[in-house]
Amino acid sequence: MTTGDELKAAVSARRDLGPEFEDAVVESFLDKMGQEIDRRVDERLAASPAAGKAAVGGPNQAQRLALAIVSISLGTVATLVLTILGDGREMMVIPIWVGMLVINAIFNGSKGRG
Repeated sequence: MTTGDELKAAVSARRDLGPEFEDAVVESFLDKMGQEIDRRVDERLAASPAAGKAAVGGPNQAQRLALAIVSISLGTVATLVLTILGDGREMMVIPIWVGMLVINAIFNGSKGRG
């Protein structure tokens, strides 16, 4: 049954059953339309191999560059602040940079997979 036929059937059922069943008729129609939309979306997603591949491909080049820029910027700011504050806090710079290197390595580790 097409969408137009479904709508005609719902309007006809509303006329036959009266206003007391209007909510049930509308709810049933909307449920059928929701299922039809889901079916069509699923068909389009299944027919598009690029959509599934893009979701699994991992980070793209722009994301890798953005992470590198943000990491270097935050690392530099952290180094300056901790060095200026002194009191032995400058030793925290090493774990910060090591942590950022690890994060970048993990993020870029999927480079060959995409």
